[in-house]
Amino acid sequence: MAATPTFAVPSSFLGILRLESEASFHVAGIPLDIGTTNRSGSRFGPAAIRHASRMLVDGDHPHWWIDPAGLPVADIGDFAIALGDIENSLALIEAQAAEYSHLIALGGEHTISLPLLRALSGRIGEPLALVHFDAHVDTWPDNFGQTYAHGSVFFHAIEEGLINPARSVQIGIRSPVQKDVYEWTLDKGVTIITAQDVHESGPQNVAQRVTGIVGDAPAYLSFDIDCLDPAFAPGTGTPEIGGLASWQAQAILRRLDALAFSGMDVVEVAPAYDTAEITALAAATMAWEYLAMVGKQAG
Repeated sequence: MAATPTFAVPSSFLGILRLESEASFHVAGIPLDIGTTNRSGSRFGPAAIRHASRMLVDGDHPHWWIDPAGLPVADIGDFAIALGDIENSLALIEAQAAEYSHLIALGGEHTISLPLLRALSGRIGEPLALVHFDAHVDTWPDNFGQTYAHGSVFFHAIEEGLINPARSVQIGIRSPVQKDVYEWTLDKGVTIITAQDVHESGPQNVAQRVTGIVGDAPAYLSFDIDCLDPAFAPGTGTPEIGGLASWQAQAILRRLDALAFSGMDVVEVAPAYDTAEITALAAATMAWEYLAMVGKQAG
């Protein structure tokens, strides 16, 4: 049990107070929110996710049987951004992310994935496999004339050679999208598993398919909370009905332990639209699931 009641746990992720120098995994908030195209507010996501994570500290993970908060992980606070300047913000995020070998990022809008992938791909020295949970493909070449925004992040990641499309999978896709954007994504080699596919085939089959596509490549996990149906995650900027249930996302994640993950982000939590903290808790739980899985892999 936690030494203090959950409501009194420190406001860091999982109440972690460990020093940066003692950690193998680092949690960082990235409160960027200037490239959204509908409802803004995800700049407040990191604080909300940290606050909700206090529900996850009073026992071991019930699948992996380890306490993620007991792993060598540190919450290093929030990255600096250039307020109102998205390109300079991306440069700042990349420079800060390059200092850490295994980063768990709390967004913030989805645009943060681009500088994180730049930093990680540069450090590893090859394109990454991508496991991407989302309602949207995020491969628009621009968003309403804005070159860098949360809907174009993986267009740029593919064009810059940061990810290997043939080893990249998008899970939960269901939003309105131009046919040429969707076909461009498929033509590049990305596998799209729609929300309907998940509902009809089940998490086990989806996880097996993802594992077969990614193989042994170094991989990155990007979890947009709007992958979940608004019934489970209303607090986000671009909700889309028909999405995954929380349990489906958990069940898929727990079956991806054969993959060689090198980092992850969870993004697009906008707490102003949340109800009873359920979106923030879902996001915190996905980061907790990931941390438990990679912690178990590390032994």
